[in-house]
Amino acid sequence: MTADVSEFHYGLITPIAAYLMACLGSVLALRCTTRSIGRRRGERKLGWLALGAVSLGCGIWTMHFVAMIGFSVGGALVNYDAGRTLLSLAVAIAVVAIGVFLVGYRGSGPVTLGTAGVITGLGVAAMHYLGMSAMNTGGTVHYDTTVVALSVVIAVVAATAALWAAVSISAVWATVGASLVMGAAVSTMHYTGMAAVSVHVAQMQTGQSSTSLLAFLLIMLAGPVAALILAAAIVMFDPEVVGGQRDWTDPTPPTALPSPPPWPPTERPQSLADRRYMS
Repeated sequence: MTADVSEFHYGLITPIAAYLMACLGSVLALRCTTRSIGRRRGERKLGWLALGAVSLGCGIWTMHFVAMIGFSVGGALVNYDAGRTLLSLAVAIAVVAIGVFLVGYRGSGPVTLGTAGVITGLGVAAMHYLGMSAMNTGGTVHYDTTVVALSVVIAVVAATAALWAAVSISAVWATVGASLVMGAAVSTMHYTGMAAVSVHVAQMQTGQSSTSLLAFLLIMLAGPVAALILAAAIVMFDPEVVGGQRDWTDPTPPTALPSPPPWPPTERPQSLADRRYMS
């Protein structure tokens, strides 16, 4: 029989929290990528791009599993395979890194941006459905193919827009606005994918408790959330990211000010001996 599926077991708490996590990962990724723009190839550019990729990957993955806290199947005990859950996190970070490094080193040309957007979008969709495959309901999970395809298209469009914003937007408030849009796009992709899900169980199970599932998901979320907090601390305490100040380690010396012209411009002041001689 088909079980009742709900995405809002705890009301609007999980969708709002998931959206905020997606926004946090997005804004950190944008600021880190902005920090790397204009730098030559080197450890600092590599470090900022890597931090941006980890931030965006963790933000998307955290959004997914925070939203899954609110997922429930009527009459079924839901649990997750830890190995596949962690694998989905690795996939999220890896595919986002490919896209971020492509646009970080090769710019935002149409070919580069399109390639990076498709790879990243497909990777985000793969992360979502790999995470779903880690779920065990004691029944059979079915997907509506048309809705799944729509969620993949949304993922590709959202990823392309995110990568474009990463290399095109530098102002702080513009970055915040872009992250709000990106968070909405990622959340839309997730809930579109979840709308494709139906669960068929052989018999209803009684005595379901969500305590153990909630504890498992919170443990899984601890690492990525800690990574986002660490990235936020690095961004907040780096003055060049927030305010655009000059990099104090920049080896390029400041431009020297021109020396003032002699006074007066055409002649020097006469000394007392010169005045006596002329008189």
